Amino acid sequence: MLMCVGNDDDVRAVVLGQDGALAAMGKGTTLVDHTTASAQVAREIHATAATRGVGFLDAPVSGGQAGAENGKLTIMVGGEEAVFDGAAPVLGHYSRAVTLMGGPGSGQLTKMFNQICIAGLVQALAEGIAFAEKAGLDVERALDVISKGAAQSWQMENRGRTMLADKFDFGFAVDWMRKDLGLCLAEARTRGATLPVTALVDQLYARVQAEGGGRFDSSSLIRNLRKR
Repeated sequence: MLMCVGNDDDVRAVVLGQDGALAAMGKGTTLVDHTTASAQVAREIHATAATRGVGFLDAPVSGGQAGAENGKLTIMVGGEEAVFDGAAPVLGHYSRAVTLMGGPGSGQLTKMFNQICIAGLVQALAEGIAFAEKAGLDVERALDVISKGAAQSWQMENRGRTMLADKFDFGFAVDWMRKDLGLCLAEARTRGATLPVTALVDQLYARVQAEGGGRFDSSSLIRNLRKR
C-alpha cells in the first residue's frame, strides 16, 4: 500500500486505529509512506507495523509537481533492507532514483537535509535576482549566463524565470515548506544541530504567509525583497 498525506497527525489517522490501514493489511504486506513527516512518527509506525507482520518504509520524495507528473521523483527511504528490496521495483515506476538511506526514520532525516539545502538556495536566488533588477541588468540574460557556471541549480533552472515574472500560482506551497522547515528545526534541536539560515528563511516564509501567500510556490520569497 502506498500513501502520501499532510503531516504526522494525518499519518497516524490514516494508519492507526480500528479503521486504519494497518487493520486492513495482512502479514507480509508492505506500507510505503511518501509523506514528509517526522522521523519520530516513522519509527512509531514502523514499530506498530512490525507487531502485525507488516513491512513499513518511510519514503518521502523530492522533485515537485513536475517530478510526480513525469515519473521522475527522487525517493529517499528508511526501513529494513529486505522490505526495501521488495518495494523498490514498484517505486521505480514513478521515480528516477530510489535509495535506501538506513533504518526507520532515515528517509525522513534525508528529506530534512534536502529541505534545509533548498531553503538556502531559494533565498539566495531571490536575493540575486532582486540585486540584478536593482543593478539594471538584463536579468533573463544574466540568468542564462550564470546558470552555465558554478551558480547553476535546479531552483535557478526551474524557478529563475518565473520568479523574474512574479508568477507563483503553481508548485510547492509556502504552507508546506514551512511545515517541512518546522520538522527540520525541531529535529535539529533534539540533536544539538544549529540551523541559523534555515531558521531565518522560515521566518521569511512566515512573512509571505502573513500577506496571503500561503499557497504560492516556495520561490515567492522574492516578494519580501521587491516591496522594500
